Amino acid sequence: MDRIVELQRQLVEYTTSLYNEGFLDDQFNQLQQLQDESNPDFVVEVVSLFFEDSERLLNELANSLEQQSLDFIRVDAHVHQLKGSSSSIGAQRVQRACILFRNYCEVQNVEGCLNCLQHVKHEYSLVKSKLETLFKLEQKILAAGGTLPMMM
Repeated sequence: MDRIVELQRQLVEYTTSLYNEGFLDDQFNQLQQLQDESNPDFVVEVVSLFFEDSERLLNELANSLEQQSLDFIRVDAHVHQLKGSSSSIGAQRVQRACILFRNYCEVQNVEGCLNCLQHVKHEYSLVKSKLETLFKLEQKILAAGGTLPMMM
């Protein structure tokens, strides 16, 4: 039982740090509140779709930015889509990086767009890693026979 309590404490501390460091915002909390016994994997499924969609969009962005004649409208559409999906799961730092990226698209600054792509990729890989760690911790608690603590 002590092991479960310790894992639950770790989960609460880790989740709190994700909010405090700006990786997640209240939208993630709202997503968690939609999960119940009838759909216990809801958050993992939604976030997994976000990962798939984001990786596709990041690849499309990289390809678009390598084109000889750059279509800023298309690049901006991809960034807008990534911003929306990151916002829908509460990935705040990815969303903010996309807002900056869109500003460079608007002024058609190629160098700024290339730098922002790297920044968005970095923030995405950080939040992906953090969420994967969060889900593994939740699985450890459930596998040990515990229940997930109520968050925020």
